[in-house]
Amino acid sequence: QVQLVESGGGLVQAGGSLRLSCTASGSDFSINDMAWYRQAPGKRRELVATITGGGSTNYADSVKGRFTISRENAKNTVYLQMNSLKPEDTSVYYCNAGVYSGGYYFTSWGQGTQITVSS
Repeated sequence: QVQLVESGGGLVQAGGSLRLSCTASGSDFSINDMAWYRQAPGKRRELVATITGGGSTNYADSVKGRFTISRENAKNTVYLQMNSLKPEDTSVYYCNAGVYSGGYYFTSWGQGTQITVSS
């Protein structure tokens, strides 16, 4: 079993910055693509950013130029640097990873971390 644990959430004023981290742990696994999603109350979960095993990135239009996704493969960790935060960025942020383990490929999710941006 592979677990994803997020950290770094909290309350920040508009224009501020936060950095989220997500680390995968378990045994006999490898990580493929990783991503961050977010879900605001009453809204669908949406993709924020993705990063491949090779480091190629993609972003939602709403966060381009403000958020940066990165990863440390040796630590099985993905980061999300969030700058120039806006109140509309307020959401629960979820880490997601494609995992190879025991001959299977599956998607694993973190428990979510709350980001609140005050105006």
